[in-house]
Amino acid sequence: MRLKITLILFIITTICFKAYAQNQNISFEAITSKKKAGINETLRVDFKMNKDGDNFSPPNFDGFRVVGGPNQSISNSWINGKKTFSKVYSYFISPLKKGSLSIGQATVEIDDQIYKTLAIKVIVSESVNINSDPNNSNYLVNENLHLVAEISNANPYLNQAISVIYKLYFSPQINVTNVAEIDSPEYVDFWSHSIKIPRLQIERGIYKGDSYNYVIWKKIVLYPQKAGKLNILPLSLDVSVDVPTNKRDFFGNRIYSQVPKTVAAGKRIIDVNPLPENAPLNFSGAVGDFKIELFTSKTELNASESVQATIKVKGTGNLKLFSAPEISVQSSLEKYDPEQKENVKTNLKGMLGEITDTYTLVPQFKGKYPISPIEFSYFNPQTKSYKSIFTNEVIINVMDGPSAAFENTESISEKQQLANNISGTINQFKFIKTNPKLELIKKKQFIYSLEFYSLIFIPVLILFLIIVFVKSKKSTNADIKGVKSRRANKLAKKYLYEAKKSLKKKELFYIALEKALHNFLKSKLLIETLDYDKEKIKNLLIEKNIEITTIDLFIEIIKNCEYARYSPASNVAINKDYENSVKVILEIDKQI
Repeated sequence: MRLKITLILFIITTICFKAYAQNQNISFEAITSKKKAGINETLRVDFKMNKDGDNFSPPNFDGFRVVGGPNQSISNSWINGKKTFSKVYSYFISPLKKGSLSIGQATVEIDDQIYKTLAIKVIVSESVNINSDPNNSNYLVNENLHLVAEISNANPYLNQAISVIYKLYFSPQINVTNVAEIDSPEYVDFWSHSIKIPRLQIERGIYKGDSYNYVIWKKIVLYPQKAGKLNILPLSLDVSVDVPTNKRDFFGNRIYSQVPKTVAAGKRIIDVNPLPENAPLNFSGAVGDFKIELFTSKTELNASESVQATIKVKGTGNLKLFSAPEISVQSSLEKYDPEQKENVKTNLKGMLGEITDTYTLVPQFKGKYPISPIEFSYFNPQTKSYKSIFTNEVIINVMDGPSAAFENTESISEKQQLANNISGTINQFKFIKTNPKLELIKKKQFIYSLEFYSLIFIPVLILFLIIVFVKSKKSTNADIKGVKSRRANKLAKKYLYEAKKSLKKKELFYIALEKALHNFLKSKLLIETLDYDKEKIKNLLIEKNIEITTIDLFIEIIKNCEYARYSPASNVAINKDYENSVKVILEIDKQI
């Protein structure tokens, strides 16, 4: 019996020892090409294991930008009759700041065990001189690859269009195999529009006197919204470059090595001129060259029929960034809010096309109704001056219908008629006695009267109601989430009411509207949506099984609130956004 137990213990010990020894032979480590580097250099990090594993997870590379990888390589070899295995995940990283940075731990699962690498410290210093050896790959890339931002006008006027074209130049010595945008600039203080490029085309050009190939990577049209010096932040690209080496293959062809490289266009500064101070009173911010038209669908009609009056502004300039003038008509000509349409295209010279506001007019009485000429003022950056243009006068002739209540007759007869009406009105009240004889009614006894019992029982009733209210209040306050929800719901109603009051004040309206929408979601989802972007809000609403059309409308209204910070909004757009906000709040409230 003892022999059996000893044998079993020996077997278990042997198995455990072999497993331990096996685990001891497993290695997983991180290796960097250098631990001291300049901020303009690229490092290589290899995560190496000697046994195949699963679920590899790299570090987050805080303080670095990943410019290449992961590249995976596997090798098997026999050395002195012993098999060796190696699997490597390689990354190319570039530091984002100076100082002591840390490459975190990577993890991998091998034989149901989790292995971690040690963190590696990297000291990042000032920019260093890149090896000037013509045979060095990094040197060849630095000398033959350039990203340039070409600006059409570095000294524009406020709201004058400028274009920015990003060109990637590369010499015939190297080949560009892959390009990815890693840092897109936010054009702060600009209204921006990106022009789509269907496909990249290689063209020939001159860069600093030398012949280069280049591709146009991006085209942007910008409208500055502030005067003074404004920054156009850099655009950064991650580029994979094939660089020739001194090695050749079996057939004598040159062997190329692939080098990852991050290139940036560099920050550009433009100086925006303010518009001259002698602007006309009706100037609404239009900059460019425009024409204006006023026409109606018909000039003759009967009372209670409708007619459409259209104002059309066309030309080149910031068409989406100003409000068209409104028509002015007599009070007896009923005017409805206009329907706005845009037919605007954008090229490198800016916006061109037309915007139209169509009003529906309904006359109440017969007669002639003139629509006075409309004045429209704009600033022309070519002539550097303001210009005012006018529409023609349009007369609407109402042929048939009731006459106006007060026509232009002699003022004396009007006054006489008014006096007769007042006299007749006074005679209607002559039957009222001005000196009546009134007698005092006998006083009732107060004791045991209705008033007496009311003074006794009403305080008791009030006390009872106070007690009930206090208990209800305590119960309500115990529900913290319920309190927060109701508070947010009240805020949503408050801001929605404030938005309604500010329909004619664009900035106040959109601020109040955005607060109303966020407080509504706060009351329904019990989260601080101000800390969320539009994509997260959309996902949250999808999780609540809200209809996709309702979600899209909600996100569109949020976008309109943000867009209105940089461009004017017409009364039509403001009213439409308010109506859609009320609609979307009711729909979400039904569906949650």
